[in-house]
Amino acid sequence: MVRAGLSAERLARAGAELADEVGFDQVTLSAVARRFDVKVASLYSHVRNSQDLKTRIALLALEELADRAADALAGRSGKEALTALANVYRDYAREHPGRYAAARFRLDPQTAAASAGVRHARMTRALLRGYDLPEPDRTHAVRLLGSVFHGYVSLEAEGGFDHSAPDTQETWTRVLDALDALLRAWPAAPNH
Repeated sequence: MVRAGLSAERLARAGAELADEVGFDQVTLSAVARRFDVKVASLYSHVRNSQDLKTRIALLALEELADRAADALAGRSGKEALTALANVYRDYAREHPGRYAAARFRLDPQTAAASAGVRHARMTRALLRGYDLPEPDRTHAVRLLGSVFHGYVSLEAEGGFDHSAPDTQETWTRVLDALDALLRAWPAAPNH
């Protein structure tokens, strides 16, 4: 018999909350079952296993991030759009560290193709239209932005900048200024 009130969506939300509290790596079926005061076996009517639960948390996080990014990018272009998108990732990582980690969870190709990750890529590509980059340079730039945003946010979250000046906000602003300048003066591809 299915326990009243449990659903795959409700378990994913509980897992996401738990991830924010204790870290995404610490999310287990046992820990989620304790949240609902049920036995682990009760969860198998809704999720196949721990991998399925983590995938659902990742999909939830990607969707939340994509919704925030879409709202932040509306009506913006150029540096203003770049800054808005960057701040969405940074703010989300600060507010929801476990969910942010979940958004980096490796998905199988079919699940990834049907996820909100596709929306993230489309929005980043749309932002880059303001910089007039041709392909494959636009793909290189998408990867650059993702690397810088994730790298900075991860280092900041792990305390990598805690023991030095200037303030991390000042550095973040300078990083975004530098990215904007780089995108405006993107180097031509070398002739092979």
